[in-house]
Amino acid sequence: MLMEWGMLVAMDPHLLRTYVTVARLASFSEAARELGYTQSAVSQHIAALEQDLGAALLTRRPVTPTTAGERLLEHAGPLLLRLDAARADVVRMASAPEHGLTLAATPTALGPRVLAALPAAGVTLRALARDDIPVAVATGAADLGLVDGLAAPSDPLRLPDVAPLNTCGVGEEPVCVLLPEGHPLARRPGLRLADLVDARWLDAPGAGLPLDRLRATSGTGAVRTALRYEGTDLRTLTTLAAAGHGLTVLPRGFATGVPGVAAVPLVEPRVVHRTELLSGGALRGAAAVLARQLTAAGPEGA
Repeated sequence: MLMEWGMLVAMDPHLLRTYVTVARLASFSEAARELGYTQSAVSQHIAALEQDLGAALLTRRPVTPTTAGERLLEHAGPLLLRLDAARADVVRMASAPEHGLTLAATPTALGPRVLAALPAAGVTLRALARDDIPVAVATGAADLGLVDGLAAPSDPLRLPDVAPLNTCGVGEEPVCVLLPEGHPLARRPGLRLADLVDARWLDAPGAGLPLDRLRATSGTGAVRTALRYEGTDLRTLTTLAAAGHGLTVLPRGFATGVPGVAAVPLVEPRVVHRTELLSGGALRGAAAVLARQLTAAGPEGA
């Protein structure tokens, strides 16, 4: 980290942003259009950065990073994100306290307790992928974030390290396996993952709970994906489960009472659905009120 911040001090972040954009688009002209520069200015930025570092960063025909350029890209993303986070933190401190509230959340983090606590007006709700929510909070695109996932009871979630953020557990609840009503295991009082070694699973990272945690805790690798759903609609996910396209795991509050499926508690491995609140810097106005309401009862109060 010290090396990264040393690099940040030593180079112009405007040049670094230009380089990252050119490398991503593999085109000087496309990067110029996206950044609002002339193509000549983009070329000058890249040349200045290469001169500063004493290394060629891009081949020109085709436009691809060199070995040194690939290494710079590894550093550039976190550095630029930290700059954006620092800017957003200062803007938050200077902004008027009564601005609206933007909340970024995964669909399964929006349980009844969260919905009941939302202000009656002035809220923008953004459904995002789990890994995008810390970035949204760090850069000021959202005032608060709600992320969720599978964890051992009372264990924190594993979140990407994008910037210094405040995290607090706001809810834990059991999880259930959703099976079609006619499935041979649908009437079981509980299921072990070992009971499902031959099962076909739905991989729905945007709508349901990610399967990678189940794979990590199964000890047998017995989580085989049959269909991947890339949307965020829970109803579509449960309809796929009801139609027999694969099993899925959902928090108990979302799993019960769904037409066409049986929700059987997952009893082994012992994991829970955990929700955490993310914030950056001092909170004001509606964001502060919502954060106090969600954290008042602690993680067992969801």
